[in-house]
Amino acid sequence: MKDESDLWLIERSREGDRQAFARLVERHYDMIYRVAWKWSGDRTDAEDIAQEVCMKLPAAIRRFEGRSAFTSWLYAITLNAARDLRRMRARQVEGAAVMAMDADAFAADDPAATLESSEIWRLVRLLSDRQRDCVLLVYAEDMSHAEAAAILGCAEKTVSWTIHEARKRLKELLEG
Repeated sequence: MKDESDLWLIERSREGDRQAFARLVERHYDMIYRVAWKWSGDRTDAEDIAQEVCMKLPAAIRRFEGRSAFTSWLYAITLNAARDLRRMRARQVEGAAVMAMDADAFAADDPAATLESSEIWRLVRLLSDRQRDCVLLVYAEDMSHAEAAAILGCAEKTVSWTIHEARKRLKELLEG
């Protein structure tokens, strides 16, 4: 049987093997979507983010150097796509002369959603990008501070401090 590790599929994808690329995307799509959903809290936005990642992946995969795990690299690509969508939406809102978004705009549209649409995740989506990323990676993805730091390209102490600050901010939001 062929070795179908991520690295093997990446190499084959770089060589133009569409089936290898399809297997790689299929293997990691659920993770991409899950991260996008937790980051955005909206099914449609999560689908848009996941689609954007999948569209960028053929070109981006050529730049994957293997210095970190493929999944760590893919997390970073997904987080960047989520931030890009958020910035694009913010520009659209500004362009429409809307001064501020109500906190309810961050709530999930899907009433059947469970944890992702709960009050705490709605509040997490109100945090700064850095705080949100750290909280999602450590608590939603159950990563260590070191793993989150590798994905975010910062020191482990930075993740720890950011989590500390995020907890304080969440407490304020919950009390206020």
